[in-house]
Amino acid sequence: MAVLSKIRQRSLFLILIIALALFSFVLSDLFRNGSAASAQDVVATVNGTDIDRVEFMQKVENAQRMQGPGASSTQTMNRVYEQEVRKAVLEGQFEELGLSVEKDQMRDLLKQNFSSYPEFSNEAGMFDENKLNEFIANLKAIQNNTPNRAPLGNFQINYNEWVNNEAAIAERAKEQVYFNMIKAGVASTLAEAETDYLLENETVDLKYVSIPYTTISDSLVEVTKADISKYISENKGKYEVEESRDIAFVEFEEVASVQDEEAIKANLVKLLDDHEEFNKVTKANETVYGFKNTKNIEDFVNANSDIKYNDNFVFKSALPTVAADSIYNLPVGSFYGPYKDNGFFKLSKVVAEKQMPDSVKVRHILVPFIGATRVDPSITDTEEEAEATADSILNLIKTKQSKFVDLLELSSDKVSNEKEGVIEFGYNQSFAPEFKAYSFENNIGDIDVVKTSFGYHIIEILDQKNKSRAVKVATIAQKIEPSEETIDDVFNSASKFEVAIQKGDFQAVAKENNYTVKPVSLKVLDENIPGLGSQRSMVRWAFDAETKVGDYKRFSIPGGGYAVVELVKVTPEGLMSPENASATAIAEIRNEKKAKMIREKISASTVADVAKEQSVNTRTASAVNMKNPTLSGAGLEPKVIGVAFGLKEGETSKLIDGNKGVYMVEVTKVTPAAGLDNYQPIANRLTTTRVNAVQAKAYNALKDAADIEDNRANFY
Repeated sequence: MAVLSKIRQRSLFLILIIALALFSFVLSDLFRNGSAASAQDVVATVNGTDIDRVEFMQKVENAQRMQGPGASSTQTMNRVYEQEVRKAVLEGQFEELGLSVEKDQMRDLLKQNFSSYPEFSNEAGMFDENKLNEFIANLKAIQNNTPNRAPLGNFQINYNEWVNNEAAIAERAKEQVYFNMIKAGVASTLAEAETDYLLENETVDLKYVSIPYTTISDSLVEVTKADISKYISENKGKYEVEESRDIAFVEFEEVASVQDEEAIKANLVKLLDDHEEFNKVTKANETVYGFKNTKNIEDFVNANSDIKYNDNFVFKSALPTVAADSIYNLPVGSFYGPYKDNGFFKLSKVVAEKQMPDSVKVRHILVPFIGATRVDPSITDTEEEAEATADSILNLIKTKQSKFVDLLELSSDKVSNEKEGVIEFGYNQSFAPEFKAYSFENNIGDIDVVKTSFGYHIIEILDQKNKSRAVKVATIAQKIEPSEETIDDVFNSASKFEVAIQKGDFQAVAKENNYTVKPVSLKVLDENIPGLGSQRSMVRWAFDAETKVGDYKRFSIPGGGYAVVELVKVTPEGLMSPENASATAIAEIRNEKKAKMIREKISASTVADVAKEQSVNTRTASAVNMKNPTLSGAGLEPKVIGVAFGLKEGETSKLIDGNKGVYMVEVTKVTPAAGLDNYQPIANRLTTTRVNAVQAKAYNALKDAADIEDNRANFY
């Protein structure tokens, strides 16, 4: 009671302490995340313009729906992000220039974009602005209804999407005007054309001597950490890096063991023979036929195989490569296997054989019905009516086959109609299965009605070529998968590794257990990990502010199994460290030091004397030009050739530090370019090249100069 009394006496003090603690917590969160608004509501800020999270995510969702399952959410997000950044960057330019799209121009743009849509055409097939207005008004009226979408071409669209579409059309129009203005200002002058001509056609002949950097051993040149740091500071553009993380992981993959594979093979073999099975209904043992004696091959395969039964005849080329010879040469009723193919163990039985052509020539008439594949909207016949029509056409043709061509006007296949209904195709080409089966498995001259998903076909076989043996093969395939025991073993191995690295070094424990450690460098918005596939959660963990170097975590991986990952290194945005830059910087620094050492050994002042003094050969190069600064026998040396073009005939240069060594050149001949009467064709060519490249270059320059704060990693 005394304690409670003291608490009551000091209740105000306790309330103040709790309030301060909560306030401190909020402040620390704000400092860690920058600001509440930035962390929660803004995907990015471009030149002061915020990209709102809710609107952005809605656009990503719409784009994902349009692109389908083929694109990952991260890929779609990145694509939408680039679109939004582009829009924000260019919008600032449009505002400065006063570019806008007014109402009348917008109507013209809508007409250009939608003039081919039947929804906006009148009875004469012409674009009708009233129909466009009616469509937009209708969309707006139903925007709060369910459903609130209307058909447009091959899509369904709602009012908000239409508004966004109009905005996108207006943006494209402003972009076109903006970039057209830039293109108008990049035309090449005649003076530029003349310079380009001279660079390519003015030439010099040279004598030169080269002392390669390789003549000095790398071991004789010391490169210190201070040298590298100085080189980085002098070449910042080459060594600026994004923020990154280095991780290392050990993969514990759930794959079938040798014992698992043997069990799958044994199970396939067991399916061959008949066996007795107790029937609970009749309360008696019954014989269950195996693969050898089953009377219903299709049902048996479908009941026991991970791949459904294929009832088609196939040529040898269509059989599994690993077993094609063995299966193709089997007599009907014989077996081959079990054999391993593409992640499955398979057991195959040849159930039929036939002489079949590898290509056919047929002609057909197609009678479609409502609901058929790619059917024209004007078709109103039911399936029964289409079948009756097809039967009537067949009877007419059988009475007098010459009428086949006369009846083509009844066919909806306009493409083949232009060739009198004739189609030629090979067995391996994609056709409706029923159409293909009739064409290849019957004889020349046969004619009948065949139903496919496209409708009813009256097919006449005109020709068949290159008949050879085809086989119908029943195959039981069982996927090679790890057993429950193997899956448990993988889980236990990953768990033991995690326990071991709590007290030991990640690399050392992996080596001790013969596990392969795989290193990976990550950027903040990476999605895929080499060897593991999509692992966005792993990347987010690596970049989390709470994750420290040496921390580790286990992740599930696609296909089954785990990856135990350690954060190895954190690289902040900015200049590379000397250690990371050394791979490229050391070679450059060595060459600079070697150039100085080579110069100190040379006292001669002519090409011939330097060659004699350094025991190297004098070389020559003819017709060297500035457009292609390459020295015969030395390769690309723009600095050396640039010096040469600054010399007069007969003059000798001083020592030049080139890409591959130290040079001295002597100009033996200068050949001026013959002037042209007209440089306009060259100016036109240069202008075309610039215009073709300017749009991308201009935008990239604007983007590089923009102030962009990217918060995507907070949301994805």
